[in-house]
Amino acid sequence: MIFISLFFEFFLIGLFLFGGGLAAIPFLQQLGERTGWFTLQQLMDMIAVSEATPGPIGINMATYVGYTVAGVPGGVVATLGLVLPTAIIVLIVARLLARFKDNSIVRSAFYGLRPASLALIAAAGASVLQLSLLRIEPWEESGLLLDLLDIKAIALAAVLFLLTNVFKKAHPIFFLAGSAAAGMIMR
Repeated sequence: MIFISLFFEFFLIGLFLFGGGLAAIPFLQQLGERTGWFTLQQLMDMIAVSEATPGPIGINMATYVGYTVAGVPGGVVATLGLVLPTAIIVLIVARLLARFKDNSIVRSAFYGLRPASLALIAAAGASVLQLSLLRIEPWEESGLLLDLLDIKAIALAAVLFLLTNVFKKAHPIFFLAGSAAAGMIMR
């Protein structure tokens, strides 16, 4: 039964996901809240692992969730559920697009999808920003601004922002590895 649920949930995400893997974060956040398969903190860990591993982030996250819920078979089922709608849609669109590529309605639909994808990615970014740099629970208890801000995380983000702008040609893996090391030392 869990395999059917995993497949169905990720099939729906794959069916309605536009804008790449980061656009999946709001879908996954809602999925975790609804099913209890993972917490918000686990979602943040999932994003970090998915960003640090090779491959598309959406597929990495589906595999991660499936694996944590039902082991290796769960990872395979969730990944297939996410990918299958895209494969079907691409096959259909490829056949139809050749016929309708100059159609104004088709062009308008693709034009309308761009801002929707941007909004989903921006919402995901805002969620990641909030979960990474703010500490809501301690702030709600005390009401003090200093309890709201995770000073260590903000400092790390600022240093990384500066370093990525200074060393633009450096490979991202160095920044990821350095961040992981800094996180282990700072915690």
